[in-house]
Amino acid sequence: MELHTLVRLTTGVTLLTCVLAVAGVRAYAAGRAQRAALVDRLSQTGQEPLTGRRRRFRTLDRRLRRTALGRRLELRLAATGLDVTPGEFFAYMLAAVAALWLIGQATLAPFFGPLAGLLGVWAALQFLNWQRQKRIERFINQLPELARILANATQAGLALRTAIGMAAEELEAPAGEELSKVSDQLAIGHSLDDALQELADRLPSRELVVLVTTLVLSNRAGGQVVSALRNLTETLEERKETRREIRTQLSQVTMTSYAVPVLGIGALFLMNGVKDGALDRMTGSPVGQACVLVAFAMYAVGFVLIRRMSRIDV
Repeated sequence: MELHTLVRLTTGVTLLTCVLAVAGVRAYAAGRAQRAALVDRLSQTGQEPLTGRRRRFRTLDRRLRRTALGRRLELRLAATGLDVTPGEFFAYMLAAVAALWLIGQATLAPFFGPLAGLLGVWAALQFLNWQRQKRIERFINQLPELARILANATQAGLALRTAIGMAAEELEAPAGEELSKVSDQLAIGHSLDDALQELADRLPSRELVVLVTTLVLSNRAGGQVVSALRNLTETLEERKETRREIRTQLSQVTMTSYAVPVLGIGALFLMNGVKDGALDRMTGSPVGQACVLVAFAMYAVGFVLIRRMSRIDV
C-alpha cells in the first residue's frame, strides 16, 4: 500500500512539474513576443534603435539620462550615429581615463597621472565631435542626390511627405537613417517644419539649412518647388566640389596641428628615457609643476590656433 501511495505521489508531482514547465515556457514566449512588439513600436517612433545587441550598464544609463549631462551626451551620441547608449559611453570613458591615469603615473611621474586622465576626457569628447563631423560630411555629400530625388518625386505629383519617405528608402546611411526619423515623426503627427528643424539641429550645416528652408517655405507658401530643388541640386554639387578641393589643400595643415602636441608628449618620454627619474625630480617642486602646466597650455593654444587658422567656411 505504501509503495502504491509513493508511486501515485511521484506521478502526481511529475505531472505537476510538467504542467508548470509548460506554463512557464508559454509565459516566457508570450513575454518575448510582447517585448519584440514593444521594441518594434518604439523603433518606428525613433525612440529605440533597431538592434538586437544586449545593452550594458542599464542602471547607470537610466540614472545618467535623468541628469542634464546625460541628456546632452544623448544628443551628442544621436548626432554621431553610434550604436552606444550614454551609460555605455560614460563607463567606457571612465575606464579609459583610469587606464591613462595609471599609465601616465607609472611611465612618467605621479604628477602626470591626473593630466593623462584629463587628456582621456578630452580625447573622448573629441572622438564624439569627429564622429559627428564625419557624419555631417557624409550627409552633405548626399544632399545633391537627396534634392534630386525630392525634385523628381515632386514633379511626379507626390506630396512632400511621401517624397521624404521615398528618399529615406532609396538613400544609404546617414541620409536614409535621418530621413527615416523625419518620416516617422511625420507619421505620428509632428509638423513638417518641426521635423525638418530637428534634422537641421542634429546635423548642422549651411547646405542642410538651405535645403530645409527651401522645403519649409515651399510647403508654407507653395510655388515652384521643383525648379527650386533643381537649382539647389546644381548649387550643392558645386559646393561639394569646392569643399573637397579645400579639404585636400588643407590636409597638411591639419596634420601639423596634430603633430604639435604629439611632439610635446614625445619629448617627455624622450627626456625620461635619457635620464630615468628626470620627470619625477622636475615635477617634485611647485616651480617644475607650474612649468609643465604652462608648457601643456602653450601646446594646447598652438593646436587651437592652427586649427582656427586652417578653418575655411564655404
